[in-house]
Amino acid sequence: MTEDDARDGNPSEPPAVGEAVRDTAHDRVGRVIGHEGPYLQVRPLGGGREWDADPRHVRTLSQDELLSALLAEVNARSRQSTK
Repeated sequence: MTEDDARDGNPSEPPAVGEAVRDTAHDRVGRVIGHEGPYLQVRPLGGGREWDADPRHVRTLSQDELLSALLAEVNARSRQSTK
């Protein structure tokens, strides 16, 4: 296995602050809000508690993936408000 395989195909530079990413280790999506030591700090797209993500298991979302994730967030909020 190459280093790129271990990094889920990511380039060597970690995603920049503000980029939408998928953390494959936690199966979550969010926006990078900072870098702390060797980890990225990521917050869910709809807000909430941030988590530390290993950059080796994070990849930038495509536009289609980002739109899909944002729509899923809106739908989840809609279901919660009808309860």
